[in-house]
Amino acid sequence: MKKNLLTVLILALLIVNIVLTSIMMFSVMSTNRKTADLVTNIATALNLELTVPGQEEVEPISLENTQVYAIEEVLTIPLKSDGEKTTYMLFKIAFSMNTEHDDYKTYGETIAERKSLIEDTVRTVVMSHTEIECRNDIEGLKAEILKSVQDLFQSDFIYNVAINDVKFG
Repeated sequence: MKKNLLTVLILALLIVNIVLTSIMMFSVMSTNRKTADLVTNIATALNLELTVPGQEEVEPISLENTQVYAIEEVLTIPLKSDGEKTTYMLFKIAFSMNTEHDDYKTYGETIAERKSLIEDTVRTVVMSHTEIECRNDIEGLKAEILKSVQDLFQSDFIYNVAINDVKFG
């Protein structure tokens, strides 16, 4: 009789164990599904941040379709004073133009005629920065010059700015 009672007790504990394991499995699975959905949503949000909304991907312009306009003279531009003395930035500048762009025929082929306007635009941008700003963020300065020149022509046929032989004095 003791064996039968012990067998029934073991069987009852086994059934309780199976029931509790099933309940735990279903609760963990639903939590796991919610966690997986959350991770998927976060991954989707991070992928969206890799591209700027409203900015379509631009194909790179080949060298075959590039014309470079370089200002041969060294530009000497006074920088914004930080209080002590006036510092000058000396550099050469060149602009890369897309020959396949519609505005290239209008502006690009005769860009040398607008040299003084371009120099004035570059001068205005560079003069608004201090020596430290120019030294630390030359890429930002190039981007600002590019935007200003594109605004001057009201076109983006000029797509790159190169600054060479930079000296401060």
